[in-house]
Amino acid sequence: MTRLLALLLAALLSACATQAPPPAATAPAPDTPADAPAVYSLDIRVDGDHDGPLHALLLQHLDLARYRASEAALSRVELARLAAAAPAQAQALLETEGYFNATAEVERDAEDGTRLRLVVHPGPLTRVGKLELEFTEGLADDDATALRETLRGLWPLKSGSAFTQSQWAAGKSELLLRARSGGFPLARWADTAARVDPDAHSVELHLVLASGNRARLGALRIEGLKRQSRETVERLAGFDPGDGYTEQKLAEFQERLAKTLLFDAVRVQLQAETLDPDGSNPVLITVTESALQQATVAVGYHSNTGQSISIEHLNRRPFDLPVRARSKLQLSRDLRSAELELSSHPQPDLHRNIAALQFEQDNTSDTPVQNLGLRLGRLYEATNDERLSYVELLRSRETLGSQVNTNLALSINQQWIRRRLDSTVLPTDGHQALALVGLGYAKGGGTEDSGPFGRLQFKLGYYKPLGANWYGSARAEVAQVVAHDSVGVPEKLLFLAGGDESVRGYAYRSLGVQRNGLTVGGRVLATGSLEVARPFTLSMPSLWGALFIDAGNAASRWTDYRPVVGYGAGVRWRSPVGPLRVDLARAQETGKWRLHFSVGIAL
Repeated sequence: MTRLLALLLAALLSACATQAPPPAATAPAPDTPADAPAVYSLDIRVDGDHDGPLHALLLQHLDLARYRASEAALSRVELARLAAAAPAQAQALLETEGYFNATAEVERDAEDGTRLRLVVHPGPLTRVGKLELEFTEGLADDDATALRETLRGLWPLKSGSAFTQSQWAAGKSELLLRARSGGFPLARWADTAARVDPDAHSVELHLVLASGNRARLGALRIEGLKRQSRETVERLAGFDPGDGYTEQKLAEFQERLAKTLLFDAVRVQLQAETLDPDGSNPVLITVTESALQQATVAVGYHSNTGQSISIEHLNRRPFDLPVRARSKLQLSRDLRSAELELSSHPQPDLHRNIAALQFEQDNTSDTPVQNLGLRLGRLYEATNDERLSYVELLRSRETLGSQVNTNLALSINQQWIRRRLDSTVLPTDGHQALALVGLGYAKGGGTEDSGPFGRLQFKLGYYKPLGANWYGSARAEVAQVVAHDSVGVPEKLLFLAGGDESVRGYAYRSLGVQRNGLTVGGRVLATGSLEVARPFTLSMPSLWGALFIDAGNAASRWTDYRPVVGYGAGVRWRSPVGPLRVDLARAQETGKWRLHFSVGIAL
C-alpha cells in the first residue's frame, strides 16, 4: 500500500513538472497581485495605413486605446480582458470602413505584459457591386421624374465606389430629407439592405423609398393674431390653395412674415397628417405679435462720424391703420439727421408702399451740406432679392467756403439687390450685388445750369473659403453721374471715397475732386478691396485676423481718375449681429496710419 501511494505521488509530480505554463497575456508577474493597477503602453500598426484614417479610427474608438489615453487605472485582470477583446473590436471597427476581411492580433513584448502592440491586416476594401434604388407611391409617378433623378444623383454609394457605414447612413438620411422637402413629407424607407460578400469583396445595396402621395398646400390656419389683421398674413403666402408643396415655399413664407417686423416669432408648418375635404394639407401659421410701439435709444462711436446718440420710435399700427410708422433722430459729431418713414403692410402682390421724409446736416467732408429729401416708392422683398422703385425730390444746400449753392433735383430710380450667401449675417461663401439706375432733372443754383442727369451705381461683394481655415473676400463699386459739366447736380448725388467701407487708411469722404483747396464730390467713382482672414486659433473660431488692400478714388471724369491705395491688418469678431471689425490701415499716398471701426456687412 505504501509502495502504491509512492508511485501515485511520483506520477502526479511528473505531470505537474511537464504541464505548460499559462499564457503570458493573462498571467501577471509572480510577485504582482492580479488586482494591482497596470500601467501599459500601446502601439497600433495597420498595414499600409501608417498614421492614416484607419489608424486614427482605432486610436479614437478602440477601448484599449481610449483607456490608455485617459490614463485610467486598470487592474491587470481588466487589462487582460481588454487585450483579449481588442482584435474582435478592431475587426468590427474596420468593417464600418468597408474592410470585411480584416484580421488583428495583440502582441506583448514585456515579461509583465504591459507593452502591447496591436497588429492589424485590413485586407481588401469592399466595394459596391449591384445597386438597386427604387421608388414607390407618389415618387413613381411621371410628374416626379425630375425629383427621382435628383435623388439618384445624390446617392453617394455608386457602383464601384468604396462602401463605408458612414456614407450608407448619411446617404439614407439625405435622400429622405430631400424627398420630404421636395413635396413628399410622409416619405419613408420601406426597405434598406446591404448584403456583403466577403469572399468577393463586394456589397449589394437594395433600397426602396416609399414616398406617400405628393402633398398639396391647403387653407391657412393662423394662430396668435391679436391686433394685426388676418389679411396681412394671407397676402404674404406666395401660393394658392392646391399648389404643390415644397419646404422652400413655406420657408420663404416664414421669412416674408419675419421681415414685416410685426411679429417677434413666426412658425409655418405643413399639417402633413391632416387632410382638408379637397385632399390638400392645411398650413399652420403660429405667430407672436410684437409690441404695438417700440422705442430704442443708442449711444456709440463710429470712426466715420464720431460719437453719436440716436432715438428711434416704431409704431406698427398707428391709428389702427395697416401701416408701419418709423421715426428716428440721430445726433453725431459730424452728422445730424431726422427721418420719418411710413410703409404699408404687404399688399396682395407682396409689395409694400413707402413714403419717407428726411433731413440731414452732413459735416463729414470739407463742404458742409444740408439735405432735405422726400421719397415715394414701392418695395418688393423676397428671400434673396429686393426691388425698390421710387421717386425722389431732393433739396441740397452746400457751403463751399464763403459760397453757398442750393440745388434741387427730381428723379425716378430703380434699385435691385441680389443675395446668394451662405449667411446674411456672417457670410463666408457667395456673393451679393446692388445695381441702381436713376433719371432726373436738376435745377442748379448760383452759376450752375439746370438740366437732365442720369445716375448709375453698381456694388459687388464676394466671399470664398480658401482652405486651411483661410477665407477670402472682395468688394468693388463703380458709379457715375451722367450730365453736362455745367448742370448743378446736388452734392448728395455725387460721390466721395475713403473710410471703412471704401478705401481704408483715408478719412471718411476725404477722396474726391479738389476745388480751391477743398474736397468736393465727383461724378465718377471706382473702389475695390481684397481681404484674407482666418481664425487666430481653432479654440476661438469667432476671433479672426485679417490682411487687406484697398484702392480707389472719385473724380470729375474718368480721364481725371487716379486711384490711391491703402493697406493694413485688422481683427474680426464674428458676433451674433454681424462681424465687428477693427482695422489699422496705412494710406500709401500720405504715409499716415488710421484706425477704422465698423460693424456688419454693407452694400
